[in-house]
Amino acid sequence: MELISSAERNRLIEDAAHDAFHLELRDEYSVPLEEGPYEKWLGGATDNAFMDSWLSMIRRLTQGGKTVRRVRVVSEPHTPYIRWEHENTPLNEGAGEQIRWLPRHKLPEGLSFPLGGEDWWLFDDKLLAVAHFDSGGRVLGSEVIDDPETVAECVRVRDLLWNSAIQHSEYKP
Repeated sequence: MELISSAERNRLIEDAAHDAFHLELRDEYSVPLEEGPYEKWLGGATDNAFMDSWLSMIRRLTQGGKTVRRVRVVSEPHTPYIRWEHENTPLNEGAGEQIRWLPRHKLPEGLSFPLGGEDWWLFDDKLLAVAHFDSGGRVLGSEVIDDPETVAECVRVRDLLWNSAIQHSEYKP
């Protein structure tokens, strides 16, 4: 299996003609770029400069008419990492990204996640970038998949979860 880097995945986000959707299923992530800011937050300080390039990209895409959305499926009570993500979400939304939350205990009954329950990006209902992680939660890269049946299943799950999830402004952890 060939994996692409985060930078290559970001190019897929930028290249989407209309819509990029991200499904997040983990309660903890280990992202090198976030480690310092997250540690500062745990200590009571705020440092969101690490988000600047992401927010610039999202702003450029959404102002150009593209949609960038994500659903975060989370356990309750939240881990510190999820509380940090929740606190930073207004920055994402301010750039034009639409984010919804779905408590794990409110998942539709009998739902089975495609792709082994890994996080994924879906681009224009045609292409997937499936994240692969090491045992510590660090992203190893993303696998690109364009198999029509797999993509169709992810479209179905996206629509189901998007309609079930709670808008960030309404979600109170």
